[in-house]
Amino acid sequence: MSYQNILSTTNNGIASITINRPKKLNALNKATIEELHSAFKVANKDKEVKVIILTGSGEKAFVAGADISEFADFDVKNAENLAGDGQKILFDYIENLSTPVIAAINGFALGGGLELAMACHFRVASTNAKMGLPEVSLGVIPGYGGTQRLPQLVGKGRAMEMVMTAGMIDANQALDYGLVNHVTGEGDELIALAEKIAGKIMRNSSVAIKGAIKAINANFKDGVDGYKTEIKQFGKCFGTEDFKEGTTAFLKKRKADFPGK
Repeated sequence: MSYQNILSTTNNGIASITINRPKKLNALNKATIEELHSAFKVANKDKEVKVIILTGSGEKAFVAGADISEFADFDVKNAENLAGDGQKILFDYIENLSTPVIAAINGFALGGGLELAMACHFRVASTNAKMGLPEVSLGVIPGYGGTQRLPQLVGKGRAMEMVMTAGMIDANQALDYGLVNHVTGEGDELIALAEKIAGKIMRNSSVAIKGAIKAINANFKDGVDGYKTEIKQFGKCFGTEDFKEGTTAFLKKRKADFPGK
């Protein structure tokens, strides 16, 4: 599929999706959000894809924020629609995707960029990464899930401080906060780390991982009993070919070859 604002390739079971607007520091606009949705949808349907890695082009930015020029003159209703549609089309969509998504944060991840990274299942960052939610400095608040996901990841107090000060934290502080899982060098080192982790994921049952994503996410949804979701997903595993293969391989002391069914 041909895209104007992103690049999407698949190799050895890994789909790599790159936001490619370097002159705009990969800022998110409506067209880019729609293209990202399409690319994630295609990758998630591809049975050969086991992990998705999301990053930004160049070494300056993952995504430096939303494209402010696109909504500077919006009224209240248009702004609500912008946030609601964006969350549905992309941010919530990624969070609930059945294929694991790793954000490889290279450079700035600000505003909508950090919100995009937080929607991924987990994050790795290069040493030059800078993260923050600067929206209040523009007279607005994060609108793509930032006020919800940031406290889940770093705690209420730290999230309040980050949002209220509109400040940035570096990669090592993000690691200390638990906002990212790993920090490594820039460029190829970052992607190599993401691919190494992806390789570890790919050795396991994709069906079980899908169930685990649902169960973990359930704990953060209002009105949903995460324990009940876990019990249901646990039970469903017993009806899969992956479970039969995994237990048989364990008992026979051999490496499992999961069919993904």
